Amino acid sequence: MTKQAARRADEQIARDAELLSGQLSAMRERLFPPTAQKALRAFTSGEAAKLIGVSDGYLRQLSISGEGPQPETHANGRRSYTLDVINDLRRHLAGQHEPGSAKARQYLKWRDGQAGEHLQVVAVTNFKGGSGKTTTSAHLAQYLALQGYRTLAVDLDPQASFSALLGYQPELDLKDNETLYAAIRYDERKRPLREVVRKTYFDGLDLVPGNLELQEFEHTTPRQLAERGGTASGDEAAELPFFARVGAAIEEVGEDYDVVVIDCPPQLGFLTLGALCAATSVLVTVHPQMLDVASMSQFLFMTSDLLAVVREAGAELNFDFLRYLVTRYEPHDGPQAQIAGFLRAQFGARVLTNAMVKSTAISDAGLTKQTLYEVGRENFSRGTYDRAIEALTAVNLEVETLLRQAWGRI
Repeated sequence: MTKQAARRADEQIARDAELLSGQLSAMRERLFPPTAQKALRAFTSGEAAKLIGVSDGYLRQLSISGEGPQPETHANGRRSYTLDVINDLRRHLAGQHEPGSAKARQYLKWRDGQAGEHLQVVAVTNFKGGSGKTTTSAHLAQYLALQGYRTLAVDLDPQASFSALLGYQPELDLKDNETLYAAIRYDERKRPLREVVRKTYFDGLDLVPGNLELQEFEHTTPRQLAERGGTASGDEAAELPFFARVGAAIEEVGEDYDVVVIDCPPQLGFLTLGALCAATSVLVTVHPQMLDVASMSQFLFMTSDLLAVVREAGAELNFDFLRYLVTRYEPHDGPQAQIAGFLRAQFGARVLTNAMVKSTAISDAGLTKQTLYEVGRENFSRGTYDRAIEALTAVNLEVETLLRQAWGRI
């Protein structure tokens, strides 16, 4: 290929990128008027009562008596609750009981740092694309926020699909130095993570967005290692080893959150190693196909070798739990059922009991860059939605139970 042809190819790719970005922006304006920003739907009184952990009748009585934060009441008497009102009600109900008591914690599930409940950092990882990693991360983060946990979502994937699901189009909504890279870089442009964290349309769920600049960490880290050559530079920020930088950045904002969910990139590079060293818990997503399982075998070998190296360099690697999650699972597919059984035979209880079931409901929601927790039941056939939300929530409840066990609550 001639140099002229190569330039033309670059120009064609650039034009295609601009075209696609423009169409995605136009789609967002159509889908989320009038501000072109995502907004979470309101919840019925029945949904709100279930989230809070009270009866629908009790919630209705609170509204009638004017006690606590009030929902929006419509002309037909129907009440609807936004997530911020639901969270305000949780705080209101918890405030009626002794702080830290089981009854108060029933409503307000925040971790108690004074009681030794440490920040949970869950890394969702696999270096093979298409394993459902980002879908798992997004639904887990939103589920935890819906349950009342203060949740931080961290997008470590330069492709930034996690950010897109949470309402940000990276090339339009982010400027230079506005990802986690800003808090883990080695030069004078390093920023506190608190300046990078963004609110989302999900009350209680914040985001550290991602974009292509994250890839810079994969390039600057080898240069930094070579330049240091084992000698100290006197710059404390630059001297922090690469594997400790993600954890140190998260620790800056740790007091503000109960759980951090990290969507790792689909490769075993410096970013993923940093996330694993920061993690207190790890979810490895597995698509139940033999090629994917074989790929995961290589991933585990490589991960083990690299983590052994960073452990020798001073990293602390103490996971509260390591679990394998079967994703995109089709229960009536015989070969998939065999692969899932094979994984359970090998890893036992380290494979989550529940699987992330493949569903057209999740795929249909994704057409509008939404998750199943965002869209209403009325948008699907009842059976399709109910099966999908039941399977999805079963997975996330299992993870929540593991988090609660790590805190000593169970």
